[in-house]
Amino acid sequence: MSKRLNKASLLFILVLISCKSISIPKTVEPSTYLADIVKELEKEWPKNRTINLVFHGHSVPAGYFKTPIVNTLDSYPYRVLTYLKEKYPYAVINCINTAIGGENSVQGQARFNTQVLTHRPDVLFIDYSLNDLRVGLAEARSAWEKMIQKALKTDVKVILLTPSPNQKLDLLDPTNELAQHRNQVIQLSQAYSVGLIDSYQIFQKKARAGERIADFMSQSNHPNKKGHAMIAKEIQAYFSKQ
Repeated sequence: MSKRLNKASLLFILVLISCKSISIPKTVEPSTYLADIVKELEKEWPKNRTINLVFHGHSVPAGYFKTPIVNTLDSYPYRVLTYLKEKYPYAVINCINTAIGGENSVQGQARFNTQVLTHRPDVLFIDYSLNDLRVGLAEARSAWEKMIQKALKTDVKVILLTPSPNQKLDLLDPTNELAQHRNQVIQLSQAYSVGLIDSYQIFQKKARAGERIADFMSQSNHPNKKGHAMIAKEIQAYFSKQ
């Protein structure tokens, strides 16, 4: 009986050791994830090349503020472009926006090859969760994974964005449906070791500090200029000089 117990104990210890040796995926470090891209941005002509930033998603990255107004230059993709051109004056950067208002990730995945990868992105941003409420977690996960996998196969750097607020849902309720999509995006960023912008958390911090989320929104589910600026600031951290 003692021999069996000893063998069982030994087996248990070996299992614990093996579990500890398994590396758990984590979200990438913003200061190093785009190091190669940053080096390209610093190069001067004729050694430089064009860097393509592609923003794929729904109405928020497309620049919709209070529908039907589209405030392109104050949306986070173009605020990022403005920042990069100030920081890297020698760089040639294309800000390519493939986002479509009202679209969800299933629809975005269906046109991914022909309307996204065709632009040969160096960095790809994906932002669909607000509209993925309509398709549910399972279908959204499948669509996001297909886009991530296709991008990584072509050596594209991928950065996922969790949803900005929908004021019809309680931002501080961890069980609401949008929070579940946020958690799924975080899980995907960890599983595939790609970049993450946790937009949801950015606005949560404001709410927890007692600030009115409405002050950062142009309508119930679209950020205003200040809201876009907060998202852009998080993205900028990925392009800081090493």
